[in-house]
Amino acid sequence: MNLTTKQIAEEINGTIDGNSEIKISQLSKIEEGGKGSISFLANPKYTEYIYSTKASAVVVSNDFNPSEKVSTTLIRVKDPYQSFTDLLELYNYNKIDSKGIGKTSIIDKSSSIGDNAFIDEYVIIKENSIIGKNCNVSSHSFIGSNVKIGDNIVIYAGVKILDDTIIGDNCIIHSCSVIGSDGFGFAPLKDGSYKKIPQTGNVLIKDNVEIGSNCTIDRATIGSTIINNGVKFDNQIQIAHNVEIGENTVIAGQCGIAGSTKIGKNCMFGGQVGVIGHLKIGDNVKIAAQSGVTSDIKDNQTIQGMPAIPSMNFNRSYIHFKNLPEIVKKIDKNNKDK
Repeated sequence: MNLTTKQIAEEINGTIDGNSEIKISQLSKIEEGGKGSISFLANPKYTEYIYSTKASAVVVSNDFNPSEKVSTTLIRVKDPYQSFTDLLELYNYNKIDSKGIGKTSIIDKSSSIGDNAFIDEYVIIKENSIIGKNCNVSSHSFIGSNVKIGDNIVIYAGVKILDDTIIGDNCIIHSCSVIGSDGFGFAPLKDGSYKKIPQTGNVLIKDNVEIGSNCTIDRATIGSTIINNGVKFDNQIQIAHNVEIGENTVIAGQCGIAGSTKIGKNCMFGGQVGVIGHLKIGDNVKIAAQSGVTSDIKDNQTIQGMPAIPSMNFNRSYIHFKNLPEIVKKIDKNNKDK
């Protein structure tokens, strides 16, 4: 990034209090800002730093009224948090805005690369795959055969996208994730051993999906493992074969979803949630961290615990659980007194 405060204000529909020609080259926290950086003030807890910050500019709300002198340039906007998010996107885009194909990449002649795409060094793309327009594929990534990748995709270093995977538009896949690996399917035999079940399906990822680092999404046994529009995954998440995740569901780190479970729209999973296979989880469901889900969940429920139950019931039960040692003592004393 190398923009003036005037150019930044135009990008985020802001107005300037101060110098409109200051050059901005980086983003910073308000308490750690330095010359040439821009920060934002959205949380009142950080207001004290606006008077001492060394940042060259700070994004604030239109109604911010300083109680003492401010030395930094202010860019006033309707919503500082949203505007700074837009600025982060602009900064990130400028970092990855490259084009061309690295000399050390290996791309099969039967595959096609869209306009304005960037294929970094040491990328392998196998036969009959399609990479859309404005895509950015970082080094040491592998794209298998018959893969279809839409427009405006960012694939970070070391990602593996295996055969027959389909990815929509405007998706981000972070480093070292694996898309389309074999599902965990084995048939038990009479002698106690297991026979591998071939996994013949694929993974379908729709538009505006973001997948964190070191995630694994398994191909379906038959049909597709489906990640719908707007889904967001944190790092280190396991999605098993034939799972379907509804639109705009967000899942925090280290969660695991077992095979053939269907998850609804607009759900929120805390970290380390485990869900067994073949369940149906409704829309707008919230699951607290470290919960274990062992039965179907209806729409609009908030659950927690192992096994997971409605949060209100869990909290009531936990009160008794905390008091259990004292309760046991009272019971033992009553038994002795009899």
